Amino acid sequence: MAKAEPGPDWPRRAGALLALAALLAGCSVGVPDPSAPKPVSSAAGPATPTVTPGHDAEAVAARDLPFTAGDSLAAGVPVQLSDGLRGAPGWTPGRQDVAGASEYLKADGCLASAKVRVNQWPLVVPGDDKASTEALFHYLDPSILPSYLTKDTLRWGGEADKPGPRVEVLVLEGGDKAGSRAAASYARLFAKAGSSIYVSVSCPDRAALASARADVAARLAVLPPSS
Repeated sequence: MAKAEPGPDWPRRAGALLALAALLAGCSVGVPDPSAPKPVSSAAGPATPTVTPGHDAEAVAARDLPFTAGDSLAAGVPVQLSDGLRGAPGWTPGRQDVAGASEYLKADGCLASAKVRVNQWPLVVPGDDKASTEALFHYLDPSILPSYLTKDTLRWGGEADKPGPRVEVLVLEGGDKAGSRAAASYARLFAKAGSSIYVSVSCPDRAALASARADVAARLAVLPPSS
């Protein structure tokens, strides 16, 4: 995906990205809006099987999940993240299940953090995963505007390094401003499921970030609910 050059809004966007990356890495940040609803955080882990009458989980898992297809998920059954970066070439596990986040370190200095949250109903825009995800970014930091976000995809289940279905996400990107790390944060709030995923990647420079993002795209999968 082409990278835009930093524009006039770069300082605000960089600040938003760094705040979001800190949150995903398990650091504390100030609550951005005291009046905003507060979703419940939960450690990532296998979802408790839930049978949804008339729902074909295998069919949903077998095809791409663009934002427009979010309503095909089972109601209230959380989406999860894989542990696909564990053991990937150059990557080693860092802190695991700290405030619900798991970290992965790369030999070139990159850091990836993956997190799942459930009970995200206060932020849900019914029937609209894209608007719900924009609301999620805004909840994390009110300075994050929808115009800062771009679409990308992650694996939707499947096997690493093999062709398979993809799931659309929104990404907040940052450049390599002098003295700062290049970074990108992925997120999607699944309105029908009431859960969200966050993946934050930061690296010493843009070249390292591009390589790390390729690893994330190939190996770190969003896991469809199994029922």
